[in-house]
Amino acid sequence: MATEVRSLREFKMPDVGEGLTEAEILSWYVKPGDTVTDGQVVCEVETAKAAVELPIPFNGVVEQLFFPEGATVDVGTVIISVAVAGEASAPAAVPTPAPAAEAPADEAEPERREVLVGYGPRTGGSQRRARRTTTTKTVTASKPAPAVPAAPVAPAPAAPAPVAEVPLGERPLAKPPVRKLAKDLGIDLRAVTPTGPDGVITREDVHAHAAAQAAPAAPAVEVAEVAAVEVPVSAPAAGDVRVPIKGVRKATAQAMVASAFTAPHVTEFVQVDVTRTMKFVRRLKESGELGRDVRVSPLLLVAKALLTAIKRHPEINAQWDEAAQEIVIKGQVNLGIAAATPRGLIVPNIKDAGSRTLSGLAVALGELVETARQGKTSPADMQGGTVTITNVGVFGVDTGTPILNPGEAAILAFGAVRELPWVHKGKVVPRQVTTLALSFDHRLVDGELGSKVLADVAALLEHPKRLITWG
Repeated sequence: MATEVRSLREFKMPDVGEGLTEAEILSWYVKPGDTVTDGQVVCEVETAKAAVELPIPFNGVVEQLFFPEGATVDVGTVIISVAVAGEASAPAAVPTPAPAAEAPADEAEPERREVLVGYGPRTGGSQRRARRTTTTKTVTASKPAPAVPAAPVAPAPAAPAPVAEVPLGERPLAKPPVRKLAKDLGIDLRAVTPTGPDGVITREDVHAHAAAQAAPAAPAVEVAEVAAVEVPVSAPAAGDVRVPIKGVRKATAQAMVASAFTAPHVTEFVQVDVTRTMKFVRRLKESGELGRDVRVSPLLLVAKALLTAIKRHPEINAQWDEAAQEIVIKGQVNLGIAAATPRGLIVPNIKDAGSRTLSGLAVALGELVETARQGKTSPADMQGGTVTITNVGVFGVDTGTPILNPGEAAILAFGAVRELPWVHKGKVVPRQVTTLALSFDHRLVDGELGSKVLADVAALLEHPKRLITWG
C-alpha cells in the first residue's frame, strides 16, 4: 500500500552572483513547526552589499533553524531545513550527500543551488581543477618541528598555535593579470592567502596582503614582547567599545583599500558661485513644475550638471580593463550616489541616468535616497556604476579628496554651500559659494580631461540656464 513520504529539504545561504562569500542573519520570520509555502520570506540577511529578504523555494514544515540571528554564515551553508511531503510512493531512504571534502572535485554531481530573487538558478557543480599531488609537511607550533635532512629547521614557538599545512613545490593559482599585479607590488604570491574558488588568488587577495604589509605592526610587536617577560598588561578602559567589522562596513573597507592601491588618484578642486543655482532650486520647489511630490535639492542640479559634462566629454565615463589592457568607454552613465546608512556607506546607482529628463532624474534620485534610508537597496541597484557623486556638504564639510568607487574613473564631491564675500560684477558682495572636488583615475583620465569636466560642472552650476542649452 502506498504511503506518504516526508523528506527533509535544505535551504542554503544563497549566492547573489557577485562573488560574495558570507552574509549575516538579521532576523528570522519563522520558527520550527511553522508551515511555509513556496516563495514565502523566511528571513532577512545582510550581505556586503545590502539587506535582502530570502524566500523559501518549496512548501513544507520548518524542521530546524541552523543559525541564530546575528550569526555570519558562509554562502552555500545550510541555514534552514523543511520537512516536505512527497508524492504517494513506497517509503525510501533519503540519500545524504557526502561531505564536499571527501568527494573528488572532478566527479561531483551538479546540484541546483538556490539563489536570490532576480538572479536565477545556477548549477553548483562548477568544473574544478584536478588537485596536484604534492608533498606536504605538518608544522605543529606546540612542539619542535622534525629535522629535515636537506636543511636545518628552527624550533617552532613555544606558544600553542593551529596546525598548518604547507604545500611544497606547488605554484600558486592566479590569473595572469593578478600575477602581474603582484609582481608590480613586489608581493610573493606564495605568501598570499587565496579566497577565490578552488584556491585561486584574486586581485582582492593581493590588495589585502599589500594593505596588511603596509599597516604599522608596532603595537603587535610590543604586546608580544611584554607577554614574553610576563609583565601584566592593563585591561582596556571601561569606556572602550568594540564594533565587529562585517557586512557593508567590511565590504566598504575592502573596496576602498583595493581602489587606493590600484588606481592612481588625482583630485582637483574649484570654488563656484552657486547663487543662481540656489535660486533655481527655490523656484522649482515653489512652482512644482517637476511634480508636486518630487523632492528638489541642490544635489539634483549637481547631478544634472555632471551628466551634462559627461555628455560633452564621454571619455571620463570609462573603465580600466586590466585583463585586456584596454580602456572601456561606457555607452550609458549609471550615476552612483554615495548614501550613509545605519549599516554603513553604500553607493546605489541610477541606471542610464544620462538619458533622463530633469524631472525623471529628480524622481529616480528621490526613490534611490528613500530606499537607501530604509535599508532596502537591492544588490542589483549597486552593480554597474560608472561615476559617483558624494554629497559631503550635508555634514557641513567644505570639501574632501574622495576615493574612487572600484571600477569607476571619477567621483565628484559636493561641499557645503556657504555665504562668502565674492567679487561679482566688479564689487565684493555676499554670494553663495561651494567647493567641488573631482577625483579621477589617472591611468585613463589625464589632467586635461579631468579639468574640462570639472570646469564644465562649475560653469553649469554658476549659470544653471546652460543646463538647457548645453544639454
